[in-house]
Amino acid sequence: MRRLNRRTIAHAAAGVLAGVVGMSVAHLTAALLTPASSPALAVGTAVINATPTPVKEWAVRELGYADKPILIGSVLLGTIAFAAAIGVVARRRLRLGAVLLAGLVLLPAAAVVLQPLFKISYLIPTLVALVLGPAVLVFLTRALNAGQASEHTPEHAPEQPTVHPPDGDSERLSSRRNVLVGFGALTLLSAAAAVGGEMVVRSRAAIANLKLPRVGKPLPALATGLEEKYDGISSFRTPNRDFYRVDTKLAVPIVDQDSWTLTIDGDVERELTFSYDDLRERENVEHDITLTCVSNEVGGKLVGAARWTGVPLKDLLEEAGVGDRADQILSTDVEGFTISTPLEAALDGRNAMIAIGMNGEVLSRSHGFPARLVVPGLYGYVGATKWVTKLTLTRYDTATAYWTDRDWATDAPIKLSSRIDTPRPLSNIPAGRTVIGGVAWAQQHGVAKVEVRVDGGRWQQAELGPDAGIDYWRQWYLPWVAEPGSHQLAVRVTDRDGTLQSTDRATPFPDGSSGIQEIVVTVG
Repeated sequence: MRRLNRRTIAHAAAGVLAGVVGMSVAHLTAALLTPASSPALAVGTAVINATPTPVKEWAVRELGYADKPILIGSVLLGTIAFAAAIGVVARRRLRLGAVLLAGLVLLPAAAVVLQPLFKISYLIPTLVALVLGPAVLVFLTRALNAGQASEHTPEHAPEQPTVHPPDGDSERLSSRRNVLVGFGALTLLSAAAAVGGEMVVRSRAAIANLKLPRVGKPLPALATGLEEKYDGISSFRTPNRDFYRVDTKLAVPIVDQDSWTLTIDGDVERELTFSYDDLRERENVEHDITLTCVSNEVGGKLVGAARWTGVPLKDLLEEAGVGDRADQILSTDVEGFTISTPLEAALDGRNAMIAIGMNGEVLSRSHGFPARLVVPGLYGYVGATKWVTKLTLTRYDTATAYWTDRDWATDAPIKLSSRIDTPRPLSNIPAGRTVIGGVAWAQQHGVAKVEVRVDGGRWQQAELGPDAGIDYWRQWYLPWVAEPGSHQLAVRVTDRDGTLQSTDRATPFPDGSSGIQEIVVTVG
């Protein structure tokens, strides 16, 4: 039985190694061509698209930025488990094992084909895995079977009478050595391919020798934020590396700015296409805008503030000539993902733009290089398309986008909200003089007042930080003499129109969360 278990494990390992070699070399091939064509990533994307909205919300809320690595890891672990079972099957029925492994590879092939902007070249990595995986399985299974056939022990006699030559021990050692060498070489190959793929992706993702164009009317430098004086309050300007990122991409698109274009079509007088250089050569503007993800819970971190550089969206649309039928802009990214934006939001005078820069730097690939849509006052899922390549003026009753197909609200104005950054929820702080502080936002209206309540008492008006406009968040703080014990803190904001933050508690789906943030801290 022990010998049988060892042999079963060996064949399971052969199946796993065959699958891993196929996936890793396919990943390297995809990195050289199109990262999204990687079989594992294609399956992961298909899983994301098929996942019910409540489950997606749970993943964003509970897993945060770890949701994508966990998904990819789950896909890989599932593939490895199936590959192990296939390896065991191949021990007795090699042809069936090879067919099963090929079938396992065909599943991601279907996911690749179903991508919105599928090209036949996207199948190349899958074909590599389709050939390489079964070939490795056949090689390893035959090597294991040959080695096991040369063994003869009392516990397990061979099925056919075997005549052992005098040097039988040498043959057994040689067979085992060949198997070990094969396993070792293929393991090194898969590791090298996986590492090489990541190195290729990182190399291709580098954006070299690009600077932002000059801005016609540059904004004054942002004022010094409260974070310089009070630890724990969010930075007045969110650093690019800390800016939240929520999207469906498992691999950041690698877009060549020299071949990238932005097309405006649909209900327009003339279809226009702009190159990256066309956008850079136009008069660029700067706007300070806070973006918020609709998945942000009350008091959540999926919000960030930045200075964006780019071209006014209204100018581009008016140059194309807006028709009289459209009521939405259906924007499409370089991989076919769509977002629908109310046309009115692009034409009503707000600072909507096609951004090519963020906080004085060229957009990073993770934040939408070479260009993204930025529409202040709207949640990102309807106003912040990254890697945008087409703007189609159409109607809501004619075309729908990715998130609206999943029953999220069509119009999604960002709700009035505030957040306590310090002290942190459930934290322990020393008694004495301290501050309660955080940020509040009221896009398109501006923050007029922030109030804090301690232990259910009266609302006290907080001090506001610098003002960078109605589309930018405001920092705030309230001096507090913290006495020993457990305390409940709450915050609310009022905008310049006199609207008070809603106390109605709502989850993010379908049009954003609402409610007052209340936290508990312990003073000792």
